[in-house]
This record gives sequence, structure tokens and C-alpha cells, in this order.
Amino acid sequence: MKLTLKFKLTTPMVNALSSVVAVLVGLLAGFIILLLSNASQSLQGFWAILSGGLSSLRNVGQVFYFATPVIMTGLSVGFASKTGLFNIGAAGQFIAGAYAAVLVGVKCGFLPGHLHWIMALAAAMLAGALWGAIPGIFKAFFNVNEVIACIMTNYIGTYLVNFLITRTMFDSLRNQTMRVMTSANLPKMGMDKIFKDGFIVSSANSGIFIAIAFAVLIYFILEKTSFGYELKACGFNREAARYAGINEKRSIVMSMVIAGALAGVGGALLYLAGSGKGITVVDILAQEGFNGIPVALLGLNNPLGIIFSGLLVAYLNVGGFNMQLYSFAPQVIEIIIGVIIYFSAFALLVRGFINSLKKRKEGKL
Repeated sequence: MKLTLKFKLTTPMVNALSSVVAVLVGLLAGFIILLLSNASQSLQGFWAILSGGLSSLRNVGQVFYFATPVIMTGLSVGFASKTGLFNIGAAGQFIAGAYAAVLVGVKCGFLPGHLHWIMALAAAMLAGALWGAIPGIFKAFFNVNEVIACIMTNYIGTYLVNFLITRTMFDSLRNQTMRVMTSANLPKMGMDKIFKDGFIVSSANSGIFIAIAFAVLIYFILEKTSFGYELKACGFNREAARYAGINEKRSIVMSMVIAGALAGVGGALLYLAGSGKGITVVDILAQEGFNGIPVALLGLNNPLGIIFSGLLVAYLNVGGFNMQLYSFAPQVIEIIIGVIIYFSAFALLVRGFINSLKKRKEGKL
């Protein structure tokens, strides 16, 4: 008697498999770079990447700290993508939100208790939403490609924030913004007492829980509400959505407004973390905004998947810092982390390849 087992790949399984393969390919590329840079210590350096994020409680806390802003920018990119838009403007929205949050944190010390950091978050959300609305309006009413509009707003936002910082809250000794008041920092919720090594405390705070809460909220909006259905329908086919009675112009603008608000909150969560970090006045776009793109790709634009992809990227980033113990130059570390992060785009190719194999197999059966 012959027993035949049939294994059927479902769409969620294909999506998960494509992301796993993308991570493995990225790690392999990283190992090859290590091998070419310093073959004698390549294994130790590679192990530092894989284990560094769990090597101490402080490093675990740092994973949460670094994951928080990229989860938010990943949600921004992923949400827009779900509605048919490519939000490459998360960097500009991120820095606009960061400026608004730090401004409130520096200038509004009269706000009592927890209201201070809450208002700083609200200001960041509003600033990001307004900056995200600009490419949305151009797309909806003038049919300007959102990628072009987003690139323009990225640079305009960066230079505008630099100008405003020098006029409002510039610390010339550090070439960055003044420190926010203690009441504007996010609550630690006891994480500073858990994630530490002796007297060295991590920067972990309640921001990670806020980011997760936003991810759950966005998932609910997209999957469980008629508003989310309209946004996705407009993304699939604007003409069909209009025929069905959906206001496609409003949907496009609202999609970019929400995406901008998410990125803006990401900026606030980074600079209100109580780590002493300020917005530096440099002519460089915010890296967290662009890191949101591979995080969204690796999470397959699913809000819940973006939580895990953001944590993974942060984990690899923290592990990369430990590689300096094995005589690897910091520039090599940056290259490795960059290859691993941006190789996540390979997930789309893997998913397409697996889907084609699946269809071919189903066609033969």
C-alpha cells in the first residue's frame, strides 16, 4: 500500500517563506563580505551578528530602542503601499514630526505631567500628516507621481527643519537641537531597570509599545473597517473605485496623510526616548525614513509582519556593533548591515518565483 502525502503551499506560507529566504540570502551576503575583509575572524564576526542582540539584557533593550522608529516608518511605507501608493517620502515626514515633537519638548515645559510628552507626540503626528498631505494632494488633483513629489518633500523638509532649528532651539556646541525637558521624555515603564548591564542602562522605553499599538490599529483599519476597504479598493483600481462610488481623490489624500502621521510619530519616538539624542543639523536625509522601506518589504506590507521585520533589522544592527571586537572596521559593519537590510527587497522576487512554481504545479495537476 503506497501512502502519498500532498503538501499545498498557501499564500501566507509563500509570503513567510519568501521573507525567510530573503533574510538567509542577506546573511549569506554579509558573511561573504566578512570573509573577504578578514577571513581569520569572519566566523567570530558573523556570530556576533547572530547573537549580539541577545548577548546581554542591555542589548535586548537596545533592540527595542532601534526597532521603534523603523517599525513606524515601515508602517508608513506599508500602509501607503496597501493603498496603491509608494511613500518614499517617509524621511521628510519623519524629520518633520521629529522637529515638532522636540520643539514642544523644549519650549512647552508649562504642560503638566504626562500631558507634555503626549502633546509632543500629537504635534509630531500633525506635522507628519501635513507633510504627507502635500504629495497626496499633488497625486490626487494634479496626477503628479507620488515618488517625485515625495523626493522633493524629503529634501525640502530636511533643509526647512535645519533652518528652523537654527532659529528656534539650536545648541551650537553640539550642532543639534537643545535637550528636551524631562517631562517630555517617554515613560520608561521600568524597562531601564530591566534592560541594563550593571550601571549601563539601555535606551528602551514605552515607545516600543506605542509602535506595536499603532501596528495593531493600522491592521484593524485596513482589514476590519469600510474605510480601510475603500482605501485598498482605490489602490487596486482607481477607475473601478470611482465607478463604485468611492471618492478616489479623498482616499489618496487620506492615505498619504495617515502614512505621514505614522512616520512623524516615528520621529517623535526616537527623539523623546530619553537617550539624550538631538536632531543634528546636517544635509543628510533621515536614515530611519529609508530603512522603513526594506522593513515594509520584508514584512510584506502587513502591519503585524512589520513589527517582526523591524525587530529583526534592529537585532542585526545591534549585533553589528559587537563586530568591532574582532578588528572589523566600522565602515565594513555599515556595509554589512546595509546589504542585509536592503537585500530584503529580494523577498518580492522570491515570492514571485514561488508563486510561479505554484501555478505551474497546479496547472499540471
